[in-house]
Amino acid sequence: MFLRIWILLFLVFLSYTIYLYINCDTGRQIPVERAVVAGRDLWQKKNCQACHQLYGLGGYMGPDLTNITRTKGENSTAIFIKYGTGKMPNLQLSDAEVQNLVAYLSWVDKSGTSKVPENKVHWSGTYLIDTKQ
Repeated sequence: MFLRIWILLFLVFLSYTIYLYINCDTGRQIPVERAVVAGRDLWQKKNCQACHQLYGLGGYMGPDLTNITRTKGENSTAIFIKYGTGKMPNLQLSDAEVQNLVAYLSWVDKSGTSKVPENKVHWSGTYLIDTKQ
């Protein structure tokens, strides 16, 4: 009787493993538009993370851009990127490059939030994380 239970459990396990192997390909990536990939590549090429943050990671000269398209809108974001501001230089980007960066920032915006309360930002620009729960 004990042996039958083990054989049955083994067969169930084996069947489920084969089912998962065939039907649950975790190696698939979510399809991403070309503009998003081009924007990410431009973000890296222009070293935007030296001044700006995504998800709270990056430089502290500029604002965190994780949710910039939600808060400022895509058109305003494109204008800031295209022409720069007082602190941000004009990077002489083409209209296509600007749109690619906006597409990338919109994609980032959909994937998470990065809102840290002012009282949790240290004077050095790092975040104070309370580990006591």
